[in-house]
Amino acid sequence: MESTPGSSEYVTLVSGDGFEFIVPRSTACVSGTIRRMLDPSSRFSEAVTGRCVLENMSGLVLEKVCEYLCYNLKNKNQTNVPDMDIPPELCLELLMAADYLDT
Repeated sequence: MESTPGSSEYVTLVSGDGFEFIVPRSTACVSGTIRRMLDPSSRFSEAVTGRCVLENMSGLVLEKVCEYLCYNLKNKNQTNVPDMDIPPELCLELLMAADYLDT
């Protein structure tokens, strides 16, 4: 059975400045916003292409977001999980990204 982009195990997240991050679909779907974009029943092009362009995020911020999504999924059923290292200069942008991405 041939896989279509909409059913691929991986998706591509693209920053406003053109950086691309290929992550497992399950990891990307930790974000409620991305999960809705990729929902096959939606009419979003992202659901067909498996490619989400996040124009309002820089590559630096999106890289940290991807790191968080992986960290969150890896540790979701754990207790006493240490905090992620967040550079202070990215805190405001990451808070805005978290709000936008519904994470």
